Amino acid sequence: MTATTSRDGALWRPTSSASFGLVALAAAMWGTDPLLRQGLALNLPTTLIVWVEHALPTLLVIPLVVRGLRRAARSFTALDWVFLVVLGCGASALATLLFTTAFTFGSPTTPALLQQVQPLVAVAGAHLLLGEHVRRRFVAYLVLGLLGAYLIAFANPLSVDVQGLAPALLALAAAALWGLGTVLGRRLGAKMPFKELTALRLFFGLLAVSVVLPLNGDLGAFGRVDLKAAIALVLLALVPGLLSLLVYYRGLQGTPASAATIAELAFPLTTVLVSYLVFHVVLSPTQWLGVVVLAGTMTVMGLVRARNAAPLGVDAPPPAELPVGAMTD
Repeated sequence: MTATTSRDGALWRPTSSASFGLVALAAAMWGTDPLLRQGLALNLPTTLIVWVEHALPTLLVIPLVVRGLRRAARSFTALDWVFLVVLGCGASALATLLFTTAFTFGSPTTPALLQQVQPLVAVAGAHLLLGEHVRRRFVAYLVLGLLGAYLIAFANPLSVDVQGLAPALLALAAAALWGLGTVLGRRLGAKMPFKELTALRLFFGLLAVSVVLPLNGDLGAFGRVDLKAAIALVLLALVPGLLSLLVYYRGLQGTPASAATIAELAFPLTTVLVSYLVFHVVLSPTQWLGVVVLAGTMTVMGLVRARNAAPLGVDAPPPAELPVGAMTD
C-alpha cells in the first residue's frame, strides 16, 4: 500500500482533512475484503469469484479500455505489451486467485494482513527490473517486515503445520505478484494515464480468468449463486475493489505521501476489527506483535520515502503507483 510522492515533505501541510479522511476511508474499504471474500471462498469456486471481480469493473470502464488499447497500439514496444500481459494475467488475475484460495483454509485475517509485505516486493522489484538503487536501510526494513509477516502467519510461531503454512504461502505469493504489479505499473505509467492502465489491467485479467473458468469446469457454479451470494460478489468487486481505488486517488490529491502513510493504517486496523466482530477471530499475542512490527515497518518506510521525496528505499522519484490493496494493486 503506497502513496504518491508529495512535493511537500511536511506531515500535515498542506493536508486537507477531507482528503486525509478519503485515504483512510479507502484503506478501511480494503480492510472489509475478508468480510465478503471469506464466505464466498468457502461456498463458490475461486475462479468464479475472481471472474466477477474483474468482469463488473471492466464493464464500468469499457471506454477507458478502448482508449487504453488505442494508446498502447501507438506507443507500446513489444516488451511493454509483455509487461501489460503480465500485469493483467499475473498481478491481477493470478494474484487474486491465490489470495482468494488462501481464504478457503478458514482464516480471514492472515491472508489480508500479509498483504502489507507488498512494498517490500515493490522495492526489490524496482531494483531488479528498473535498476533503481536500494538504500542500505532497506535490508533492515526487509528483515523486520518478514519477521512481522512470519509472526502474523502463525498463531504459534514455534509450531508450524501444513494447515497454517499453505494459506500463508498463498497470501505471500499473491502479495509478491501485486508488488510486481506496482513495479510494472510504474514503467507502463510513463506511457499511459493511470485510469487507462488500470482499465487494461482489469481487461487482461478478465481475459485470463475467462480462459481458466471453463477449463476448471466452474461455469455450472453460476447456477448456485443465490441472491445473497450475488450481492456479496457485487459488493466485493465494487467496494474493496473499484470504489476504494477511486476514493484512494481522489484523497491523494490533497494528501501528502507522509500523511497518506498514516491514513493507510486504517487497512490493518479494519481487517483485525472485522475479523474479530464478524468471525470472532482473536489474534494470539505473537500475532499482535507481528501486526505492530509489520505495520510499523511499512509506516516508517512510507514516512522516510515522503521525507526524501523518493520511493520506498530507492533513490529515483516514481510515477504514480497502484495501491496494492485495491484490485489488488
